Amino acid sequence: MAMNYIWDLLIKAEDEGLSKKDIYFHLAEVYSPYMELSPQLLNAQDIEQHVEVNPYYRYYEIFNNLFHPDNTTNIEFRDYLFDIALHFLAEIDRMQGMNKREFFIRFILKEIEANVFGNLVRDNIHAFTKKEQEIVVLNMLRLYQTGEEIYLLKDTLKRLFKHCIIYVKSEEQDELLLYIPQKQTEQNQRKVQLVQEIFLPIGFHIEVYWQYHFGIMGAEETMKLDRIVLY
Repeated sequence: MAMNYIWDLLIKAEDEGLSKKDIYFHLAEVYSPYMELSPQLLNAQDIEQHVEVNPYYRYYEIFNNLFHPDNTTNIEFRDYLFDIALHFLAEIDRMQGMNKREFFIRFILKEIEANVFGNLVRDNIHAFTKKEQEIVVLNMLRLYQTGEEIYLLKDTLKRLFKHCIIYVKSEEQDELLLYIPQKQTEQNQRKVQLVQEIFLPIGFHIEVYWQYHFGIMGAEETMKLDRIVLY
């Protein structure tokens, strides 16, 4: 599906890891009166950093005098102003289209970037994709509402790491065993560290096992040679 609006393009750019600052809006030299964006290929899906826009499609009253053909002075300044104005209008579009859930997600992410939750959370949130960040933030909101730390710890990990398993070793020792059937990469470690920092109750300890499961007597699938770790 082709993108037709400036807010649509910014959302997709963020999904692909680009910042809003990476996108520059320019007045299109040739454009359709029925479209806001003017890509060279009508059904283009790739995000380009320099985007041509037909500002008169929705914002005629704002831009009708900015680029009058008879005005050939201060072109560079007007281009700069044009880019800033369209970024501002795109943010208004997005705010108007946001529901309560999306508002809270953006609010918490801004709080994380402002270091409200500490250095570890601020630095490690960038290891997550946008969808993974939403998983974490929504469970943070649920944590404030319910206080169910262990349940939300398990729920968050299972959503982030498919087929992971969490064991409660002993209620008295307050220890959890986490098995993740993935390689122990730096990015995955940062994700687990952040989840622990937010959801692991004070006094609890969690032991993480990567790729290979620890052996459990009576469970043959966990007792295979070369595919087992010792606890």
